Amino acid sequence: MSAERYLNHPTFGMLYLVAPAGEGRDVYATLYAQRMFFLVTLQPRGAQFEVIPYQDARHHADVHLSRCRRDQSPDLEGWRQLFDQTFI
Repeated sequence: MSAERYLNHPTFGMLYLVAPAGEGRDVYATLYAQRMFFLVTLQPRGAQFEVIPYQDARHHADVHLSRCRRDQSPDLEGWRQLFDQTFI
């Protein structure tokens, strides 16, 4: 897995990348209150944050893990560890 990615949310502070969600979107979680998840779309003039439920965030992360497994990604173990730390 490449380097960890963080974003700063104007209200909730530091967010960390949980999984790519496709179509230019990523799932992020709050760093300190780890049960708040956002679907983030990076745009040329900032970022769009959409709060999503825990199950939706887990679903996006699970789909990403399946894709990594199918593609035999060398980053699979890193994504699996992040999934376990976030959702288990």
